[in-house]
Amino acid sequence: MSALSQMRLQQVIDRFEEVEARMGATSDSSEIITLSKEHAELRPVVEKARDLMSARKGLSEAEAMLASGDREMAELAEMEIEDLRERLPALEQEMQILLLPKDVDDKADIVLEVRAGTGGDEAALFAGDLFRMYTRFAQLMGWKVEIVDASPGDAGGYKEIIANVSGDGVFGRMKWESGVHRVQRVPATETQGRIHTSAATVAILPAPENIEIEVRPEDIRIDTMRASGAGGQHVNKTDSAVRITHLATNIVVTSSEKSQHVNREKAMEQLKIRLYERERAEKDAARSEARASQVGSGDRSQKVRTYNYPENRVTDHRIGLTLYSLDRIIAGDKLGDVIEALITEDQSRRLAALEAN
Repeated sequence: MSALSQMRLQQVIDRFEEVEARMGATSDSSEIITLSKEHAELRPVVEKARDLMSARKGLSEAEAMLASGDREMAELAEMEIEDLRERLPALEQEMQILLLPKDVDDKADIVLEVRAGTGGDEAALFAGDLFRMYTRFAQLMGWKVEIVDASPGDAGGYKEIIANVSGDGVFGRMKWESGVHRVQRVPATETQGRIHTSAATVAILPAPENIEIEVRPEDIRIDTMRASGAGGQHVNKTDSAVRITHLATNIVVTSSEKSQHVNREKAMEQLKIRLYERERAEKDAARSEARASQVGSGDRSQKVRTYNYPENRVTDHRIGLTLYSLDRIIAGDKLGDVIEALITEDQSRRLAALEAN
């Protein structure tokens, strides 16, 4: 791996110091918020840059000390050189990773959609298991989950469930979950003990703040209907639920809370998120060659993971990762291990691509 230039490291530090100076000089609240976000993002990068520059300087000084011929200092210098030469490659790689191009949506909140696929009632039960896994993982991460719409399965679980997940860096971690999740287990209704294979589809849509998507009144159709969500006897019995259809793309969104006014706002927000995701997908398709080096495209038709209950095994097919801790993963407690492995693999591939170029 080629070493980062001192000039590149100094540029990062200079930008951080410039942001700090501007934060102290401005009284504009919106500018302060923008600068504070950049300051928080740059801080870990600058700390690592300073560590790397300090280690390089220490190595140079130790080598100069060894070359001076001072016998008393030679042993100390050799120990210092050995230690720094061991530390530097890891520091260089950590710095390279911090400087990799960021996905502009990594800090965004998300819309999480889980839908039962092939497998009937068992698929709906599995969709429910996946949603509980994500809810628990979100709780561990300190994120907030708000159900937007849900269609319960006949035997439990969900035919479809949609939720907003908000917090720090949600999309950056959850984007790896998009795709087809497959389960292999003996359903509760199976009398012969045969293992069945079912599937559920997960979609992760970024929901950044202030989405700049124009939706003209003539481009949509708004219908009101009777709410029929996951509220049981408490579901509103009036026609307050709202369905919005975007005519050009045939995207349909709904919201089923008690207030028709609130439902209109929420449905419009969901529509903008889906139109934003459509734009994002089109841009990704245009960069398909670059995306080929990444772990996954986020395509919801891609088979990403298999959960094999008899063997307590989870396999992520994108990186060939197999873990025999399905019980802990489906509970949400160990899902982070899978996600971290995906992030690490993606970083490694992008670093390799950077080196090749």
